[in-house]
Amino acid sequence: MKILISNDDGIFALGVRTLANTLAQAGYDITVVCPDRERSATGHGLTLHQPIRAEIVEDFFDPKITAWSCSGTPSDCVKLAISTLVETPPDFIVSGINHGSNLGTDVLYSGTVSAAMEGIIYSIPSIAMSLASFSSRQFQPGADFAVRLLQQLQDKPLPESTLLNINIPPVAADAIAGVMLTRQGLRRYIENFEKRLDPRGKSYYWLAGELVTEVEQPDHIHLPANIPTDVQAIQQNYITMTPLQYNLTDVASFEYLQQNKWLDGEL
Repeated sequence: MKILISNDDGIFALGVRTLANTLAQAGYDITVVCPDRERSATGHGLTLHQPIRAEIVEDFFDPKITAWSCSGTPSDCVKLAISTLVETPPDFIVSGINHGSNLGTDVLYSGTVSAAMEGIIYSIPSIAMSLASFSSRQFQPGADFAVRLLQQLQDKPLPESTLLNINIPPVAADAIAGVMLTRQGLRRYIENFEKRLDPRGKSYYWLAGELVTEVEQPDHIHLPANIPTDVQAIQQNYITMTPLQYNLTDVASFEYLQQNKWLDGEL
């Protein structure tokens, strides 16, 4: 089985190396295409106004792995890989393991999730994986879980156009409470743009947002409120598994506008 791996932390990140080597050792045919530097929070951005360069990376991954460093964004990496760098489309795309969580509304900004979402656009089953800590380096439990998850998905495939967003608690394997199917939660930040001066005396701003963790979790229009959110479950040391899709149509608002005959079909 052929697997394409990408990320947004860059080609030399420990998370992607741990994931790729573990999957290669499990017998998968692995190709890695990652940004040449960190591209966190780039969302689904694409490079349109400058060339994209890609180079083979040697002596960093397992010898069985073909790895490329790409000058573009995470989404660029997946597009370039599928269109040019691999001979046949992969059976799965796995993005990560990201250093830091992608919970709740983080998925809208995440380059990790966007790389996996690009796979879904190509109708390739895709998974985004993140370690819910910026300080922990315990990527192995997440990589081991990826092996088990891929084995299960071979027998029970995902519905079409479904992305699995996985977050791993930053604890040892024996401290993980289990795996929980979750709905997307909500995380808010207090935005803080710190004003600084460059050596020439000109001002610039550095975003340093502070996470607000204690926020009320929203109801879902289709799922009951007793289903935990990813934000809630990760706090209990569960691996969270949240199915996502790229269709952002708001069904409830669509029905509301339809029932109230907004504009009534007229300009």
